[in-house]
Formats: sequence, structure tokens, C-alpha cells
Amino acid sequence: MGEVLPEESPFPLTEVDKWILSQTDEEFRCHDWEDLKNVIENNDLSVLKRKPSDLRRYMKWTAETKAQYGSMTNYLLTHRLPQAWGTPPFTPASLIPFEDTSDFKVLINDWPYGLEPGIRHIVVWLRTPIPTDAKTGDMVPESRALCEDFVKKYFVDSLGPGGEKQVLWFKNWVALQSVRALEHIHVLVNNVDNDTIKRWTEERPQLRN
Repeated sequence: MGEVLPEESPFPLTEVDKWILSQTDEEFRCHDWEDLKNVIENNDLSVLKRKPSDLRRYMKWTAETKAQYGSMTNYLLTHRLPQAWGTPPFTPASLIPFEDTSDFKVLINDWPYGLEPGIRHIVVWLRTPIPTDAKTGDMVPESRALCEDFVKKYFVDSLGPGGEKQVLWFKNWVALQSVRALEHIHVLVNNVDNDTIKRWTEERPQLRN
């Protein structure tokens, strides 16, 4: 399969995506830590972007994966997530997100945003739904508090004093999600060693070109 054209994208492209596809990697400016903090603080998540070459590869890979597995959900359940989860609709051990460790899986993001060196992109997948506002697609306050508490206990506290300065998190609005059938949040960590990331994810980070 050749390169996927923007009009043939296997998922909805934002205006930012379309702009990125008009660029080269040399023209692209990676997100640095201060930029990410501002984006997340302002909930301006639509501006998060991948490198042009990564976005093209992601579009191609997504199209091929959907053709082979039928959906991104099927691929993830086959290759990346616990077999014990079965297929949707799931029956979580707890209806409260993050309460039971069997209901979530922490993995390195296979297709991270375009980030400065030293910043890692992690995804926490859940089989317990995180309630969102039906109108906006964004989290309700109770959901945000649950996620905040989980990120602090799982990631921040394990880094020791000052750990809160090395961790950011967000949950894409529903309209921005490329894998909508599986609940997930994104975690970004800065200057965290590979051994710690392996302890969190049971995966060792791979270098990307």
C-alpha cells in the first residue's frame, strides 16, 4: 500500500494535521516541555501534532491495520492489551476508573507526538469508562479528579521530590481520539530514565528516527 493521501485518511484530520502534512520534518518544530504545559493548561489539545513523516506513517499504518484487523480496537486487544479483557463491552473488576489494577494497562505510545528529546509519551488504557460531558466530549470534574489522583500515585510519587515537575497528563476530547472504542489517557514524562519507564510499562523505550 502506498502513501495515504489526506482525503483518504483512516481517521479525521484536524486543520493542524493538514497543515503538518504540508511540511517537511526540517520545517517542523517539536513540542518542548514549556509548550506542552501551556497546551495542557489551556486544554488546547487540538494543536498537539506529530512530525510530518510520523503522521504519514501513522496514517498508512492505521489504514493497513484496519484493513487487516477490522478496527484499531481489535489490533490493540490482540497485540497490546490483556487477553483477559475480552472484547467490548468489557466487564471491569471495578466501575471506578483506576481502582483495580486489572482494569488498566500502562504502555509506551507506539505513535507519539513530535516531542523534544527526553520527553516520553505513555498511554494508560482502561476497560473502565471515564465519564465525559455529552455536549463537549471533555471530562467531567469528577473524572478529572480521578485521573489526577491516579497519575500522582502511579507516576509522580514514584519519582520522588519534584516529580510533579516531570509529569503531565491529558485526555483527548472525544472528537480528537483516533481510537474511540477504548478508554485511555495520555501521560508525558520529562527526563525520566529508561529503567523507570520499563517499571511503569513493562516495556523498554525504543529509539525513533
